[in-house]
Amino acid sequence: MASDDIAQLADALSKTHVGDGELSYKGLGLKLDNAESVEQLALDIKQHQGLRALCLEGNTLGVEAAQAIAKALESKDMLQVCYWSDMFTGRLRSEIPPALRSMGSAIMSAGARLTELDLSDNAFGPDGVKGIEQLLKSPSCHTLRELRLNNCGMGIGGGKILAEALIECHRQSSVLGAPLRLRVFVAGRNRLENEGATALAKAFKLMGSLEEIHVPQNGINYKGVMALASAMQHNPELRVLNLNDNTFTKKGTLAMAQALRHLRNIQVINFGDCLVRSEGAIALAAVLREGLPILKELNLSFGEITEAAALVVAQAVTDKPHMEKVDLNGNCLGEEGCEALKEAMENMNKGDMLASLSDDEGEPDDEDEEDDSGDDDDDVSDDYNEENEEYSEITKENGITTNGDSPISQQCPCVRPQAEITSFLSCPSAEKLLQLGEMRTNLQQEVDASEPHKAAELLLKIASLYSDDPETKTAVLDTIDAVLKKLLCGSTLQSYCFLSTLLVMMGLLKGEGKIKGTLLVPGQLLCLEHAVQQEYFPKHHASLLYIFLSKNGGGLKSCGSARERLSSALERRCHDQH
Repeated sequence: MASDDIAQLADALSKTHVGDGELSYKGLGLKLDNAESVEQLALDIKQHQGLRALCLEGNTLGVEAAQAIAKALESKDMLQVCYWSDMFTGRLRSEIPPALRSMGSAIMSAGARLTELDLSDNAFGPDGVKGIEQLLKSPSCHTLRELRLNNCGMGIGGGKILAEALIECHRQSSVLGAPLRLRVFVAGRNRLENEGATALAKAFKLMGSLEEIHVPQNGINYKGVMALASAMQHNPELRVLNLNDNTFTKKGTLAMAQALRHLRNIQVINFGDCLVRSEGAIALAAVLREGLPILKELNLSFGEITEAAALVVAQAVTDKPHMEKVDLNGNCLGEEGCEALKEAMENMNKGDMLASLSDDEGEPDDEDEEDDSGDDDDDVSDDYNEENEEYSEITKENGITTNGDSPISQQCPCVRPQAEITSFLSCPSAEKLLQLGEMRTNLQQEVDASEPHKAAELLLKIASLYSDDPETKTAVLDTIDAVLKKLLCGSTLQSYCFLSTLLVMMGLLKGEGKIKGTLLVPGQLLCLEHAVQQEYFPKHHASLLYIFLSKNGGGLKSCGSARERLSSALERRCHDQH
């Protein structure tokens, strides 16, 4: 080694930070190629009594250099923390796995028990994960609390290897009576995609100890998001959930909303740039209303959320005493929508928590269609039957009690509807409704909040029979009351999903998939006018309808005064103090 190089290295090492059991060479930019180049560094490690943390971040290690450092680590049984991010800049991909294996083997030989391992910003790919696979499975990682692998290019293959290693670590540590309790997992920018995310979700579900999960920018769409959501509810201590820049769409957002109902310790939710859209935002607003008591930060930026849905979210955060920041920037509010949102937050004395809206995308064009074409190349059928099936799967997977895939009437012979009900459902008419008599109350058994499209469709069919004839009017309104009582008595999330589907069918909300709007008649709005004034119709449900009717109700002008009557009833209900 040239004398100039030795002098330069000596000068760099003189800046080494030593203290509290930590030896740090952070950011020195050392190019460590062979054993000679790390001679002094290795000596420092050997001579450091009680070494607990070693930081090599911001330097670059070759295979021989890593082996020499590993030799020094073989006696460091008290080592707990490895800050080894950005450690292979300029190295061949093939150099990284053997370097990692040698250093991992040294830790295992020493009998060290790691609590934190940071290998972020090392573009080692799937092979790099293989380089730490044995370390992760070993007793040295049974005590691991934080694992940081941000921006490592793991890909699907690396994600699967990592997941299996964590599962094996948990299995072995559980046999010894002290199961792995990982608290922080960071793996952003790794191209995990659906398969990698699904594999990791199995490990997360098994551990159940996570407090922070950061997997932004991984090319995950709704299928991977649904798998992660299923795992989230098994981690009740979760405080931070960062899935920024993945693709949720409606199905993923619904699944994540269901999971969030189980997480009372969540403080930070980052679903920015996740294509949450308006229906998803409404579902998340429902969860805000009924849970998340200590939430501090909510990021729903760049999600194609429209003004009305953003206002629903704003109302939902009103009663969150710990709320510090709501980010709705980069959505589709339009200039007037931005002002309306700011005004709404200020009126609730929450104006200071609203993040900047400087990057708003403006109101969506009328011809824009929100569909699932962006989900991925999977074969996705968007007819409402499959959508209802997937919604039912989500609710069951996330512990929500439903009546199953079949109507109650098909499951329980004791409530099998008579032929008259079957006839009415196949072709509703006022005459058939009147003929049902007291059996009209059985119609509520034909609706289920876990099948929002079918429920909204039936409700609108019944409401379309409204007339001024007193007998028919009474029959229709009584039936509407019975159906809505059932649909609105469950969780806020289920009732909000039903109402958002109803809004889509009424043409007040642009939805995903192929659910089409219904040509409305005045009687349907008059039925809603009646319903929103009833005790079973909560005030915040009325507020949800009022916001969308006031912002997007132009298409209902054909219903004449019925639209104005419904709007007035909703406004009165929203301002009702009782």
